[in-house]
Amino acid sequence: MAELKLKASRREGAGKGVARKLRAAGRVPGVLYGHGREPLLLSLDSKELFHALHGSAGANVLVDLVVDGKQHLALPREVQRDHVRGQYLHVDFLEVRRDEKVEVTVPVRVVGESPGVRAGGVLEHHLWDLHVQCLPGDVPEAIDADISSLQVGESLRVGDLVPPAGVTILTAADESVVGVVTPQARVVEEEVAVPAEGEAAAGAVEAPEEAAAGEGSEG
Repeated sequence: MAELKLKASRREGAGKGVARKLRAAGRVPGVLYGHGREPLLLSLDSKELFHALHGSAGANVLVDLVVDGKQHLALPREVQRDHVRGQYLHVDFLEVRRDEKVEVTVPVRVVGESPGVRAGGVLEHHLWDLHVQCLPGDVPEAIDADISSLQVGESLRVGDLVPPAGVTILTAADESVVGVVTPQARVVEEEVAVPAEGEAAAGAVEAPEEAAAGEGSEG
């Protein structure tokens, strides 16, 4: 898991007005909590925070958070961001211990090439994130969902995934992660074809009745 050092300062006051002033000065408001401590109001440099959280690990990065010279091991939790401008608006940090397990959310990463997709099927992604438990230093960037064996009509469930060593998946094992299905256009074609065959069969049944009716009229 990625780990880095990030400096922060204590901030005085809370509320939207204080937050706006901080952002205008190139800072991001934040909070550090955990282990029964009183929430510690923080102010962080926006550029440093962006570089820390914008990497491949996303929000699952272990941070040595230095506040006024004192170091705190922490994980970013609630991260508020303006995705249009690419700016961070607020971030909550959870203080952790290296020998104490934490529960976090990690993304699912699809790997491999499905033979069912090569044959014309469509890959449907049902579950994008997993709830896991592990030590702070073992938090994975993602958990792989290998679709290399999936044929049309088959799927992978949470129980089929193999987490990294030291990681326990807490999401229900029977939840569907990905599946390969028949394209919708083909399904529609097959549904239209069935009534057509039924109509033809009905016509074949009616024909003798019509013939019998004709014979009766002639008699």
